[in-house]
Amino acid sequence: MEINPIDLKQIEEVTSNIYEAVIISAKKARDINSRNKLEYNTILSTLTGGIEDEFDEKENPDQLKLSVEFESRKKPHLTALEELLEGNVEYHYKEDSEK
Repeated sequence: MEINPIDLKQIEEVTSNIYEAVIISAKKARDINSRNKLEYNTILSTLTGGIEDEFDEKENPDQLKLSVEFESRKKPHLTALEELLEGNVEYHYKEDSEK
């Protein structure tokens, strides 16, 4: 896996400070991860399982192929940060209820 540095000035152009960018991208990454998990479980539920034997664990090739495909995807935090830098992430501030 290669490491690509990100210039902090790019992040500060999109948000008011770096800490705000971390929170926004973390929440977006959680959302992406939840969608990936839902997609994985949906596809996994459609796969037919083999004959289960409590003494012999057999590998399901379809399940292995599916898990390898999901593991090879780009990590959610990288996707979220890229979307934030491209301006594809909408965010807003909570309003103070005490005002």
